[in-house]
Amino acid sequence: MPGAYFVSDLHITSPDTERARLFVTFLESLYRDESASRLYLLGDVFDLWVADHDYFVKRYAPIVDRISRLVDTGVEVHYLEGNHDLHLKEYWTRKLGVEVHQGPVHTDFGRWRLRLEHGDQMDPDDKGYRFLRWFLRTPVVRFLIFHLPGSFVAWLGNRASETSRAYTSGTNTISQSDAAAKIRTHAVRMFAARPFDLIVSGHLHVRDDYRATEAEGAFRSINLGSWLDKPCYLRIDDDEVELHELGSLCTGPAVP
Repeated sequence: MPGAYFVSDLHITSPDTERARLFVTFLESLYRDESASRLYLLGDVFDLWVADHDYFVKRYAPIVDRISRLVDTGVEVHYLEGNHDLHLKEYWTRKLGVEVHQGPVHTDFGRWRLRLEHGDQMDPDDKGYRFLRWFLRTPVVRFLIFHLPGSFVAWLGNRASETSRAYTSGTNTISQSDAAAKIRTHAVRMFAARPFDLIVSGHLHVRDDYRATEAEGAFRSINLGSWLDKPCYLRIDDDEVELHELGSLCTGPAVP
């Protein structure tokens, strides 16, 4: 039975890290899995990837190679830009055949209506981040990003990445239950705008699996958390929606 796979917030900094090796193993398992038909990368796969600079292409070549092989076998690979990876189409789509999305995606898989997103736009009151997100995608900034030396873009991006990570760990300043409440409130709001059966997100680094009440819309909301401490993936087919843990780093239950 065809299956779709979802991962988010790996924050890979080097191909030599445990998370990178775990991701390569995961990708190789999909290469051998004849049921794998789609793979969704829901943003922040790398701690930094900007545009098509050789700096990133060469640094993460082992991972790029595995994803390219998946595409060659006929697996649909979709990459939703996060707040650590942006301006991806030039390389990921044109060179690798990966479909890149700058925002949320509504799609069907089997009997499931899906809403997929990185999750960095969950908070409508976060005007500062929303401005920054818009600014980084303006034509002038895009031009500079593509034409500055890759090493300088990497240096600048790493400084911004550190700031973003500290900020994202809004889970450092709010409890896991408060973060989960933000995820669920957003899901209810998005369901009211356009119904779905399942919403899958990341960004907040809190793993949360929530089944909405009938009054809320009777959907399921899954936030995949982060591979920084809980490497996990989601697999769905026509019958099941299942979260799977990867490796010894997976500890602790989902937020109830």
